[in-house]
Amino acid sequence: MIFRKPTTRILILAVAFISSFGARAAEPTDTVNAQNTIAVPDPLANLRPKHPRLFANNADWDELKGRISADKRLADVNAVIIADARVCLRLRPLERHLIGRRMLAVSRALVPRILSLSYAWRVTGETEFARRAETEMLAAAAFTDWNPSHFLDVAEAVAALGIGYDWCYDALSPESRATIRRALVEKAFRPAFDPAVNNWIHTTNNWNQVCLGGLTVAALAIGDEEPVIAREILNLAHANIHNGLAPYEPDGVYPEGPSYWAYGTSYQVLMIAALESALGTDWDLPRSPGFLASASFVVQATGATGRLYNFSDGVERAGHEPALYWFAEKLHDPGLLMFNLRLLETSELKRDFESRNRFFPFTALWWPAHLPENPVPSLPLRWTGRGKNPIAVFRGGWTDPDAIYLALKGGSAGLNHAHMDAGSFVFELDNVRWAIDLGLQDYESIESKGIDLWSRTQNSQRWRVYRLNNYSHSTLTIDGQLHRVDGAATIMRFSAKDPQPFAVVDLSPVFQGQAVVVHRGFKLLDARTVLIQDELRGLKPGAVVHWQFPTRAKVAVKGNTASLRESGRMLQVNLVSDIESAAGPSRMPVFTSAPANPPVDNFNAPNPGVTLVGLDFTAPENGTLRYGVIFSDEAQPDAENKLTPLESWAGAYR
Repeated sequence: MIFRKPTTRILILAVAFISSFGARAAEPTDTVNAQNTIAVPDPLANLRPKHPRLFANNADWDELKGRISADKRLADVNAVIIADARVCLRLRPLERHLIGRRMLAVSRALVPRILSLSYAWRVTGETEFARRAETEMLAAAAFTDWNPSHFLDVAEAVAALGIGYDWCYDALSPESRATIRRALVEKAFRPAFDPAVNNWIHTTNNWNQVCLGGLTVAALAIGDEEPVIAREILNLAHANIHNGLAPYEPDGVYPEGPSYWAYGTSYQVLMIAALESALGTDWDLPRSPGFLASASFVVQATGATGRLYNFSDGVERAGHEPALYWFAEKLHDPGLLMFNLRLLETSELKRDFESRNRFFPFTALWWPAHLPENPVPSLPLRWTGRGKNPIAVFRGGWTDPDAIYLALKGGSAGLNHAHMDAGSFVFELDNVRWAIDLGLQDYESIESKGIDLWSRTQNSQRWRVYRLNNYSHSTLTIDGQLHRVDGAATIMRFSAKDPQPFAVVDLSPVFQGQAVVVHRGFKLLDARTVLIQDELRGLKPGAVVHWQFPTRAKVAVKGNTASLRESGRMLQVNLVSDIESAAGPSRMPVFTSAPANPPVDNFNAPNPGVTLVGLDFTAPENGTLRYGVIFSDEAQPDAENKLTPLESWAGAYR
């Protein structure tokens, strides 16, 4: 890592926070309301006086140049960043433009432009890069505002300009410095104290981290020149960042899924790294329960194919994540970078500038000093993480793309960005993801049609969005009803032990009023075979339980077997038993297949090429069902012998 690890100084700061800000929040810099934060020791007392001080100082940049000349992989990364900066030289400065209620696309485009140009100036010394970064920052500074009503827009803009200001400080004119500082204060710092737009200080989600992270970076950039309001920003951050860190507890599973882990955690890492480099302290933030462990979570949530387990509002395509380089160095575990390095070799360096991760220059800054050629994670092959959206993972190996991979979850639809997906799973074998998650739909495509996407009550319009409700996920639906938003499914049993590791999810709270007990078990029968077994009690006689999973494979169904084909590979899915309710072979459910078509309306996105493979079970008079489904690369003629009650599965409660 470029900056040296400092000795942590624990600042004794107030953790209480007054939520009512008062009328003076928007007054001039030297009259910020003292009630906004509790008085604390000066957080700028140890601010390093010279620029650059964010993430790397002059000596660190010089050291980086030497490492680039000695490390081919790092040199390749550096070359791409410089090439990106040259692309930026030809682009017109960004203009203020809203898509719906967001300016976020503009703010996010500022980040890679300013980072790439400023990085190129530090590494090459070519003044054209600094001049162009200056032009971009001045153009953004001239915006009427940075859209504080959607404060993420402000957060990303303030981070970009704060870093650019610090890295290009020596090349900026005094007039430009003053203009950029004024923009940071007026368009970011002052609005941060406006109670009409800053509810994110209290939220336990990515907004808290992104907003406080971006503000902290900028406050450290101009803290010596705007000390009064910079102190208030740092006090605000210190008093409230615990809210954004809370969701990682206890095992690092980020409740919003791996895609939003990348967003919130990237800004959390920027905040910590900026504090370390500029103040010589990390405020003890890395020791927050589960935070450092979250790097393991996101690696575990990556399948053998390299695709993410994209639960909640997530995407399947894994991105290159520069923040993982920071974690790898901090934890002394280069194996955390296995999938990142694979992306560097296969795709990331070949992308065009606008499709590359906007924090990509930090790949070079956080490149580990000692990075093996082919690092492998020192993580278990069978793993579970607790928290509000618990998951479990079973894999056949780390380096074989054909290895089995099964990931499953509990959780609640009431969480931020969550879906009605408790009990859902993804499944891979032979380098194919057979059971998928559709992931998110673009927010603006829904909001622009007048749908209230962000209410998470039981009757919210959010659950009319097909990709978000249980009708599209690999889970259960009883009598066509939605899952209960106020129910939370837990992983009640987990065993990593061979020969047949397993997990059992208690879905009962999700089906309140529909069934009394709903348990779903997942077991690896061998290295290429998975059993998914459901047990339900307290169903209404005649209730229909619908079982399903979505797939991109070609599907052929016949009786109690579904055959899937993709990329020249085949998977067999067999219904193995219906112990309690079957009244003879003629009453056994049969597989169905149908396109994953949403309701015909003006807002749901189509899902071309996706098929839902399903089964329907009818509850008998005693209201009890037990059945299993086996996924394997071959038929299961003796399947009935593989089903035993879930309560008989060995293993300890977690």
